[in-house]
Amino acid sequence: MAHKAGFVLWFTGLSGAGKTTLGIALEKRLLTKNLRVQRLDGDIVRKSLTKDLGFTVEDRKKNIERITFVTQLLAKHGVATLVSFISPFIDVRENAKKAVEEVDGKFIEVFVKASVDECIKRDTKGLYKKAIAGEIDNFTGISHPYEDPPNPDIICDTEHERIEQSVEKIMKYLIENKII
Repeated sequence: MAHKAGFVLWFTGLSGAGKTTLGIALEKRLLTKNLRVQRLDGDIVRKSLTKDLGFTVEDRKKNIERITFVTQLLAKHGVATLVSFISPFIDVRENAKKAVEEVDGKFIEVFVKASVDECIKRDTKGLYKKAIAGEIDNFTGISHPYEDPPNPDIICDTEHERIEQSVEKIMKYLIENKII
């Protein structure tokens, strides 16, 4: 019996923009719909699957290539996959989209938008402070570029929206586009 391919919500944005928080809240909502859901979070994956990689451009691209492979497998097998990675480059996000679509999965790019100033205010890990002081190299938004998505499927402006509003916006998109 053939099964329906899954879908991928690819959350991209600066460190501290709310990708993980949004992914966790959305996972809870999707589980109430009896979907198979898997979250892939940058902080967690970097402790295992990509712990050998740093933060150079080459390593960041290799990091996303590995995640794309896992994401493609999950989509192929009907899993709703929530990917929370800074993924600062347009080209690697486009490659991820192509890979998911190759297995008939739906790829939804979600731009989790918050200004650098807002992310600095939220900096619970102290990373921005260290990056500004020059203690961390290649820090996205400070000493490393972030390429805003030119045409994201969904924009969650976490600087001006409550998390519940962003979750509702995503759920509405998924329902209106007959993804769930």
